[in-house]
Amino acid sequence: MKGAEFGPKPLLTKREREVFELLVQDKTTKEIAEQLFISEKTVRNHISNTMQKLGVKGRSQAVIELIRLGELEI
Repeated sequence: MKGAEFGPKPLLTKREREVFELLVQDKTTKEIAEQLFISEKTVRNHISNTMQKLGVKGRSQAVIELIRLGELEI
């Protein structure tokens, strides 16, 4: 496959990463939505999808796990 990159697939999508980077900056769902030009519901969906991928039950647990996995820095 020409141009195909090999290696581990990123855990988060680009948008999920953006949402969590803003979340750790203590932004509210509303502030994140406004900054990314998406709805608050979409922000909540990205957070929920990420929590499901990680098998955690809360935003705080998701942040801790993403930091532990090296997916997010604070």
